[in-house]
Amino acid sequence: MSHTPHELAADFPEYAEQLHLLKESDAHFQKLADAYHTLNREIHRAETNVEPTSDEHLTEMRKRRMVLKDDINTLLKAAAQNP
Repeated sequence: MSHTPHELAADFPEYAEQLHLLKESDAHFQKLADAYHTLNREIHRAETNVEPTSDEHLTEMRKRRMVLKDDINTLLKAAAQNP
């Protein structure tokens, strides 16, 4: 299987511990991370033409991924400041 870009662990290596802890202890964070992971895989499949889609749909998926990533980043920063 090829490497899927934009995985959370690769994009936030400085928050590896917080990623693990929040996935284990915070249902809201887990839901966001799962949604991000699912959407990221869909985008990767579209970008590699495994499951082609329209440019408009791909752009919309990328925007949703960015919003999820921003929300996740906010929670990771908060967890790092308040261990």
